[in-house]
Amino acid sequence: MSALPARITVIGIKEPGGPEVLVPEQRDMPELAADEVLIRVAAAGVNRPDVMQRKGLYPPPPGAPDIPGLEVAGELAAVGSAVKRWKEGDRVMALVVGGGYAEYCKAHVTHILAVSGLPMVEAAAVPETFFTVWYNVFERGALKQGETLLVHGGSSGIGTTAIQLAKHFGAKVIVTAGSDDKCDACLKLGADVAINYKTQDFVAEVKKATDKKGAEVILDMVGGDYIERNYEAAAVEGRIVQIAFQGSPKATVDFRRIMLKRLHHTGSTLRSRSVADKGAIRDAIESHVLPLIAAGKVKPVVYKTFPLKEASAAHALMESSAHIGKIVLTV
Repeated sequence: MSALPARITVIGIKEPGGPEVLVPEQRDMPELAADEVLIRVAAAGVNRPDVMQRKGLYPPPPGAPDIPGLEVAGELAAVGSAVKRWKEGDRVMALVVGGGYAEYCKAHVTHILAVSGLPMVEAAAVPETFFTVWYNVFERGALKQGETLLVHGGSSGIGTTAIQLAKHFGAKVIVTAGSDDKCDACLKLGADVAINYKTQDFVAEVKKATDKKGAEVILDMVGGDYIERNYEAAAVEGRIVQIAFQGSPKATVDFRRIMLKRLHHTGSTLRSRSVADKGAIRDAIESHVLPLIAAGKVKPVVYKTFPLKEASAAHALMESSAHIGKIVLTV
């Protein structure tokens, strides 16, 4: 095994606050358990949960590092004693419980995927987003060929991924986004209808686009008053899948729509799921999605990259919501 440094550069959170609280620090190299791997990080994805953690609103689960970062790509620098399939030097991307904003990051062996031909910057934009979309749209939401998917935040990392995967598997895709430019970007990615939520009523537009039927699956990261409006926009037997609350987690809702339309309102988080649960999602991604990425049929949309030490600038961009697709840190 090649010699590894004892200390590494990471991005710490000095105190809860704005982007400026993200500062480079020196930390000890992570210690590996038998079923873990150590990744020499080439790139790390930036996600909304990182912003929430920085603000003190999304603490890491017990045992997780306090360093932000939920997805990385790089080369294996070391493998635990129980790891059989992977070896030093393998190019991998990984879903991690934290610690991604660093020169080195450890991951559970069942949460890594082969990078194959992807550039590392693109590979780092895959795990958190593709795991989330696959599980919530296709497993919890049970989206089928010929159905309509409504995605709120169509130009986000989640949205750009959901558009491509849903279209590939034969669904009609409607998205909401906050500007005409973002709507145009979603249409170029394959969305059938893009609604500017600032100038259009998404409920009326969804009804119009579906001959008044509504959307069978709705992927929502907004919450608040969208909850009741989603019930209006949903088809009979529709499935609404909640993955975040960029608005309020509380709402006043007329629940009669659930009964009259026989709706299912479900949701999930990813970070706090068990090792086995995340491993099962990883296996599904390897079977159903990696071949599409390898063939160039689906790809992560990367908007901009920043050097690791400029993580604060990356967070400022994310909070401006000016980006289309993913923001990635390079190491």
